[in-house]
Amino acid sequence: MDIGKKIKEFREERNLNIKQLAEKVECTPSLISQLERGKADPSISMLKRIAEALNVNIVDFFMKRANDDDIVMRKDSRIVIQLNRWDAKIQSLVRNTANKKMQPFYTVIKPGGGSHGMYSHDGEEFGYVVQGEMDLMLDNKLHKIHKDESFYFSSKVPHDWGNSGKEDVIVIWVITPPTF
Repeated sequence: MDIGKKIKEFREERNLNIKQLAEKVECTPSLISQLERGKADPSISMLKRIAEALNVNIVDFFMKRANDDDIVMRKDSRIVIQLNRWDAKIQSLVRNTANKKMQPFYTVIKPGGGSHGMYSHDGEEFGYVVQGEMDLMLDNKLHKIHKDESFYFSSKVPHDWGNSGKEDVIVIWVITPPTF
């Protein structure tokens, strides 16, 4: 899915021009234009601000619109949420978040990958590290989470996550309510 096209689609549905969206997001119209044309890659914090301005969740930029409420989601039908700058592959474990109270992900963070910037939002987060060692920065305090360990925190606390190790980190991650 082309994230820039989705940003433009949501912007136009809300009858906003590029300048109006840039004002809501507190960035330059040039950046919005570059994002929409695929000439720039947003950070998670920028994508979160755009999503909030458009009244959508980050995952909505990656998913096809559907009302599919299947109980089982097969591995080959997961929705991949990925930006080059993250060097992480985030897979939604549900088809859509409409009328859901939580949002689960299967996340693979490559060595050196991560969110690359603090961000915060409403809700709470829980994760379980299946493989590797994850770095979780909460309000400027670093937490190392090892294989078979879990974490739980308020998403309102500024946070950043990453992998400073040499092997992929795999995390089962749940956010409530769905705000990512």
